[in-house]
Amino acid sequence: MCSARTVCSRLGLRLTPIRSRVLELISRRHAPIGAYEILAALSDKDGALAPPTVYRALKFLLDAGLIHRVDSINAFVTCETPQRAHAGLFLVCHSCKRTIELADDSISRFMQQKIRSAGFTDQVRDIEVKGLCAECG
Repeated sequence: MCSARTVCSRLGLRLTPIRSRVLELISRRHAPIGAYEILAALSDKDGALAPPTVYRALKFLLDAGLIHRVDSINAFVTCETPQRAHAGLFLVCHSCKRTIELADDSISRFMQQKIRSAGFTDQVRDIEVKGLCAECG
């Protein structure tokens, strides 16, 4: 969580208690977690919360670069390297949903170069490779 506070401080952002709890829930999981699972976990501890509360916290954490959204399974994982902007490269097991982030600057630079040379303006540069993890394979 120290890294999250450092990142937020550097960006001039405020890591509120609810944002911090959402980040903690995501980081404690060894697998991606969905928004409604987060909502249920928070509601058990903090009483009933409305879905927009969780979605606002998730948007904040995404915008700050502290988490990633794994589109193919509609879930969230913590960022391995939140201190620097990068494209996420994820290996997603389609059996157990385990997700591994590969933080590789050379891949990010290569993607950026190819995107620009194609004349394309990207909004999200994450790549998901689907397959089977070592345990499920």
